[in-house]
Amino acid sequence: MEYSLIMRRVMLLAASCAPLQHGDLARAAQSAEAALIAGMRPVMSAPSSDLAELPGAQAVKPDTTNASNAANTPSAPDAPANDAQGNVAELMQMIHDAKLSELRTTYNGSYGASLFFYPQQVTYYVALFQSKHFWRVIKSENMDRAEAIYADFAQQTAQLSEVEIRRVGLQAQKAYIEDIIAMSQDHAKRLQVDLDIARTQQAKVNDYQRQTLGEAVTLHAEKEKAQAQLRQVQSEIMQLQRQTESGLPVSKQPQ
Repeated sequence: MEYSLIMRRVMLLAASCAPLQHGDLARAAQSAEAALIAGMRPVMSAPSSDLAELPGAQAVKPDTTNASNAANTPSAPDAPANDAQGNVAELMQMIHDAKLSELRTTYNGSYGASLFFYPQQVTYYVALFQSKHFWRVIKSENMDRAEAIYADFAQQTAQLSEVEIRRVGLQAQKAYIEDIIAMSQDHAKRLQVDLDIARTQQAKVNDYQRQTLGEAVTLHAEKEKAQAQLRQVQSEIMQLQRQTESGLPVSKQPQ
């Protein structure tokens, strides 16, 4: 079909260029046919001087319309990994340029999901990230699909963060137990210090008690000895007094 169309164009061009020599026209037709066989669009190979003489003639250029459209076409929502990386870079740049509106964001631990909207192209960006680093970015012009992807990403963050949240709880419990151990060890050290002081002081008290008891025993013996001496002295005084008063009248007791 394409071959017939090209040949018709070549024949029309040849008909409108009567002054053109038959050999040049044949060479142009052969060039067009060779280009078609090679899988390329034909480019007229006639000399530039001859083409300039053609009425309304222009050089045929390769058609780049499809390539341009393909380059500007947005990636599909479930594009391959390399396209997803392109979406990540695109989203980061658009966030940097403040072109997006943040519609929703869900955090679970260090994981999160966000839904962005680009008003100029009515396009939604759904992002899954961890520790503020984008992980997956899906682009869609369908709001319902974007919402569904966002809900799925949010559910993934909840599932992914379960171990992390559990780790945070276990880490807190471990730190709490370690604090209790540290306080208990400090309490034990203080008790040990008090016990050491008590033992040292008890030893001193025991020594003091033994010393005091020895002194008390000694003092008791000395007291008994002193009392004996006192009784002996008092006895001697009474005897001397009786001897002194011997032969003297005895004083009468009051009636």
